[in-house]
Amino acid sequence: MKASNILLLPGWQNSGPDHWQSLWEAAHGYHRVEQHDWMRPLRGDWSARLEETVVDADGPVVLVAHSLGCVLTAWWAAHTRHAAKVRGALLVAPGDVERPDLAAQIHGWAPIARQPLPFPAVLVGSRSDPYCSFERAEGMAQAWGARFVDYGDRGHINAESGLGDWPEGQALLHTFLKD
Repeated sequence: MKASNILLLPGWQNSGPDHWQSLWEAAHGYHRVEQHDWMRPLRGDWSARLEETVVDADGPVVLVAHSLGCVLTAWWAAHTRHAAKVRGALLVAPGDVERPDLAAQIHGWAPIARQPLPFPAVLVGSRSDPYCSFERAEGMAQAWGARFVDYGDRGHINAESGLGDWPEGQALLHTFLKD
């Protein structure tokens, strides 16, 4: 699979330079799905941008989502006619946009789509994620039909988690890249 067909879906406020998604983009040439407004995310806009990126891709894609990108993946998958192009999804530290404090900051993203994903997925959850309880992450994995990986106490599984280029995440991603 071409590196450009591995689509990085950052969450709210994008992924900074030390985030594993940014490190993967720089090291491997994966394609970040750029959104029009990272600070005031609109579910419809973000979903439309993902749709056009998947449609325009030359061949199958793999989605690599973090935080709000996980919620985007579920919403998009529930509404697209192009899910067959997705070989799999790595979903990392979903944000719980149904939680009142997050719903107040990120309007229009609740409810979270709970339909089973029409492609294989792995969801990596942390026991100490400030944006989603471990139980809620497990519940999303179950609803989406994703294999759940308990990543221990790793915060939001982002730059602050001290993962560097996160080789364990690369290993999980490569399960979708084998032909």
